[in-house]
Amino acid sequence: MSQDSPRHEITRMPVVHRMAGMDAVRVRRDVEYGTSGTGALTMDLYYPPDLRGGPRTPAVVFVMGYSDVGARRMLGCAFKEMESFISWARLVAASGLVAVTYATGENPAADARALLRHVRRDTAALGVDEHRIGLWACSGHVPNALSVLMEAEREFLKCAALCYGYMLDADGSTAVAEAARTLRFVNPAAGKSIDDLPDDVPLFVVRAGRDGTPLLNESIDRFVARALGRNLPVTLVNHAPAPHAFDLFHDSDASREIIRQVLGFLRFHLLAGGRPGRARE
Repeated sequence: MSQDSPRHEITRMPVVHRMAGMDAVRVRRDVEYGTSGTGALTMDLYYPPDLRGGPRTPAVVFVMGYSDVGARRMLGCAFKEMESFISWARLVAASGLVAVTYATGENPAADARALLRHVRRDTAALGVDEHRIGLWACSGHVPNALSVLMEAEREFLKCAALCYGYMLDADGSTAVAEAARTLRFVNPAAGKSIDDLPDDVPLFVVRAGRDGTPLLNESIDRFVARALGRNLPVTLVNHAPAPHAFDLFHDSDASREIIRQVLGFLRFHLLAGGRPGRARE
């Protein structure tokens, strides 16, 4: 892509919520975590502003379900360079956790696994607690996050926040598979079911009540019903008047409260029993 290619306006939209400490977050950009056919793959790490060494800090990984090869063509930048991901990462770091965003190559499913391996292997240099990692994903990124949760030996994954995303096909539905083909996100959980999810990883699911994305909310409704049927630790928040990507497009006190709830959920499950963190509101 030419360097003169314009960025889509959505890439410049931050999250509608701010909190004290966001601007003081320390950022390490473009740390290499792997390679692909398109070259080096890098991640950005956002650290709490008052972090002064000591015990390693739990982290939140923002799972990517799209290839940045296509993102740069369509949006003009990688997903980790979008203001939405930058501001979410700053919110997480200002809440006392390390936030990790990363670039993808042509295989986002493999890249997510490579990123997690690297973060857990290089903990001394990165300052991340390899035993306490949470996931965050939204929209078409969610199926990749669900597939990560389904893999064996994921005891280090302590929670996942899933916002207005496609979930799993069930009861003969092919909505997620069709959306993956149309929107070009990866769907590694295809063929899997709610029974493939661990029963001890808390999930926080946000539904935008007026989401017009075809069959997306239907996939959330089926997912939550089956999760409750299995008695999984799932929390659903239905933001009734909100559209897709409410965190960018629905500038309201209700949106800000739900964003605070997501941050509180991540803090509760990642910092409980560990080093206490200090959030700034």
